[in-house]
Amino acid sequence: MALKCAPILVCAKTYCSLLGVSDLRSNRSGFASNLRYDLERFRKWECCCLGALSQRAITPVEDEKPSVSVADTSGKTEGTRDHESRELYKDLNLLPKPLTANDLASSPSGGSKVRVAYQGIPGAYSEAAALKAYPKCETVPCDQFEAAFQAVELWLVDKAVLPIENSAGGSIHRNYDLLLRHRLHIVGEVKLQVNHCLLGLPSVKKEEIKRVFSHPQCLAQCELTLSNLGIIRISADNTAVAAQMVASIGLRDTGAIASARAAVIYALDILAEKIQDNDDNITRFLILAREPIIPGTDRPYKTSIVFTLEEGPGLLFKALAMFALRDINLTKIESRPQKQHLLRVVDDSNEGRAKYFDYLFYIDFEASIAEPRAQYALEHLQEFATFLRVLGSYPMDRNP
Repeated sequence: MALKCAPILVCAKTYCSLLGVSDLRSNRSGFASNLRYDLERFRKWECCCLGALSQRAITPVEDEKPSVSVADTSGKTEGTRDHESRELYKDLNLLPKPLTANDLASSPSGGSKVRVAYQGIPGAYSEAAALKAYPKCETVPCDQFEAAFQAVELWLVDKAVLPIENSAGGSIHRNYDLLLRHRLHIVGEVKLQVNHCLLGLPSVKKEEIKRVFSHPQCLAQCELTLSNLGIIRISADNTAVAAQMVASIGLRDTGAIASARAAVIYALDILAEKIQDNDDNITRFLILAREPIIPGTDRPYKTSIVFTLEEGPGLLFKALAMFALRDINLTKIESRPQKQHLLRVVDDSNEGRAKYFDYLFYIDFEASIAEPRAQYALEHLQEFATFLRVLGSYPMDRNP
């Protein structure tokens, strides 16, 4: 099927920003010459890259298209996968070691499978999110969020799946900062229903557990259950690491709070399921890639942007009004202090000059950047935004 390029030509400036050719700025001087230069670069990209994309559409990389079907992770398929995992990981030394910064000089292995990086070790919720998006992918563990970003940039993997917010714990601020620091593009999202399980050694009963390992946020989300059981909490780097520690230590009175998949991988028993205080515990993950996808209007899309504003009364209100005037729903607003220009000094009182934080504003809105209303909103916003960058326009995940 031929690719439709018309939406790209509707608003070349907006797409140049999306493609990383240039940032949208409010400075109008020299705009015409810069736009012509960007359009030339964009046409070259269009000729080269769209041809490649057309070829890819005919012979796609295995499992390149994200899938969030519940059927892929239930029933007989899940049981088969669990059995294979239990056989594969009987020896903990066979587990893949997380990538570190020192490993990023190595070359990726060959093959046609999509390689997806995530933070943690096998059994982490991030790995489950990667498998939900790409059921047949090769997951690549990384020790830190930063390493996952770098693995994509250095072509060691094709994608990265990283958490951005949790319905109980809130935003993952570290990943918001890394989104701005790196030039990756958001190409999708995954919403994962969290099922915190109390894990222990085989044949151990729940009443025998006196202490548990888990991530601090996970421990906080299971506060009521742990208090009722009188269990001591001990922090770990993440939930899968906690399960691995329990399997390695081998103490009957020590458990972990982790996923059901971690129980299979580390040969632990599930002593209790869904022990989180809030049953509707959902974590939202972003799928990152080196190149953006070409957004359409055939399904519900979400667009993520980041921008800064000058100091002045009502400027943030005006920025948000650009979307309300066009019936565009905002689903997420996050503000982060700028690292390089942390404080702004203004004359705010009779006693002297006051200092305020200078903020970056991250916004998600429900519209494809291929829609004229989204393009008009961004065109209007850039008139008084000192910096504006489109992080990605991607299909929404409506099936957590």
